[in-house]
Amino acid sequence: MHPHRVIPPTPPRIVATVLAVVLVVSACAPPAATEPPTPPTAAASPTLPAPSPQPPTATPASQLTRVPLPLSEMGPYFTGRRTFTAVDAARGGRQVKIDVWYPAIRPEGYTGTVAEDALPDPSGAPYPLILSSSVMARVFAVHLISYGFTWASVREINTYRVMHEEMYAQPLDILFALDQVASSPPPGLEGIIDADHAGATGYSFDGYNTLAMSGARVDPAYYQAQCPTPDAITRSILLSLSAFNCGPADRWEDFEAGVGERITDSDDDLWQPMTDPRIRAVMPMAGEGWWLFGEKGLAAVNRPVLMLAARDDPLYPENALIFEHLGAPEKTFITFLGEDHMMVMETPMARRMGHFAVAFFGYHLQGRQDLQAYYSPAWVSQFEDLVWGSVGGL
Repeated sequence: MHPHRVIPPTPPRIVATVLAVVLVVSACAPPAATEPPTPPTAAASPTLPAPSPQPPTATPASQLTRVPLPLSEMGPYFTGRRTFTAVDAARGGRQVKIDVWYPAIRPEGYTGTVAEDALPDPSGAPYPLILSSSVMARVFAVHLISYGFTWASVREINTYRVMHEEMYAQPLDILFALDQVASSPPPGLEGIIDADHAGATGYSFDGYNTLAMSGARVDPAYYQAQCPTPDAITRSILLSLSAFNCGPADRWEDFEAGVGERITDSDDDLWQPMTDPRIRAVMPMAGEGWWLFGEKGLAAVNRPVLMLAARDDPLYPENALIFEHLGAPEKTFITFLGEDHMMVMETPMARRMGHFAVAFFGYHLQGRQDLQAYYSPAWVSQFEDLVWGSVGGL
C-alpha cells in the first residue's frame, strides 16, 4: 500500500484493521480452471421481502440516504473460529497461518460475536467456503457465516505500497489455504466445509487477490510495455492510490522464477490462470490489476464476477476499465455514490456490501435462486446512492 494509504486502526464498530490498495499477480492451485458446475440444492434460509423497483433519484451525494438492505441484517448462525498453521512444501517450507470461520453452537452464557474453538453447528452442513485474507475476513466473515457459509482466511498478509513479490505470494497463500481446508480441515470440522463450492472476495489489496483468482491471466508483454512509459489507457488510471511501478519489469526473469514454471509456462505468452476450479464465483472490490492483466488477460476470466466500487475512490476508473474487459459469463458492477476508498471502514457501509456478498454467493454457491433478485438492476434502482453499472469519469 502507499504511504498516504496506511489505514488507521478500525473503529470498534468494525472487527478489524482494514486495508488499502493492491497490485499484481501470480498464484497457485491448478493452473487451468474449468467452468464451474451448477451449485448444489439450497439449504433452508430466512424468507426475504420481494424487491419492488422504483425509479432512481438525482440527489446530491452529500444528501444521499443510506438505506439498510435486507441481507445487511445478521442471519441465524453463530460464528466459531479455529486457527492452525500449515507448511507449503512446494514453496520452500513457507508457513501459512489459516483462520477457519464456521457456523457454530453458541457456548452457554457467551455474549461475544465469535467463539474460538466452538463446537460446529452441523444443521445445514456442508457449508460453501469463502476465501480471503484475515484482514478482510475480520470485516465480513461473521456476517457471511451467519447465512450459512464457512470461511478460510490467511493471516499476516496485508497491504503493500508498490508491486513486488506479494503480488503472487498472497494469492498463492490463499489458494494453499483452500487446499488445506479441503484435504485436512481442523479436527472436528470434518463434513462442515464444502470446499468444492468456494468463492473468493476481497477489498483493496485483497480485491487484487480476488481478481487474480477469477481466471484472469497475467500478460507479461503488456505489463513490460508500460515500463518506463505507460500507454494512454494505463496512464489514465495511475492516480493517487495506484501501486503501479516498474520494479518487477526491471528484473522480470527473477520475478517470474519466484512464481514457478507451472504458472509462467504457456503456448500463448500469457501466464496460466492463478486459480482453482473449486472457486466458482468471485467478488473483487476496489482493487487493481489492469496494467498486469491487460485486455487479453482479463478476457480469460471464466466465472461469475460481482464488482463493487465507490464513485469517489481514485481507483474507480481502473475498476470500471477492468469490468469492461472481463470475459466472465456473468458480470455485475455496482457503484456506491457519495463514498470513497475508505467506505469499508464504516460499519453501515460494510453491512450493505455484505448484503450483496450474501446474495451473490448465496445464488452461486448455495443454489439460492431467490437471492439473484437482490443484486439485480431492479433491486439496485430502488436506492438513490447505488447505480447498476459504472458512471462517467471522475
